[in-house]
Amino acid sequence: MAWAIQFHPDAAKDLTKIDRADAARIVKTLETRIADRDDPRSLGAALKGDHQGYWRWRIGHYRVVARIEDARVTILVVRVAHRKEVYR
Repeated sequence: MAWAIQFHPDAAKDLTKIDRADAARIVKTLETRIADRDDPRSLGAALKGDHQGYWRWRIGHYRVVARIEDARVTILVVRVAHRKEVYR
């Protein structure tokens, strides 16, 4: 089952601030490694505390934070940022 990937406008803006090569790597990894899985939760980790309900994937020095919507078979990316800044 292939999951659809959607970017929240803020996450799309985050991608434009990242180096093009890194941004391309992030999008490619989301499309080829995460969206193609039957369960995208098999990679990454669930967030806790204030970010409960979201999942994160580590791609190089960057973190992708998303909400997995099972009913719509969609991964909604809400944040893409460097590991030092992503949870602020």
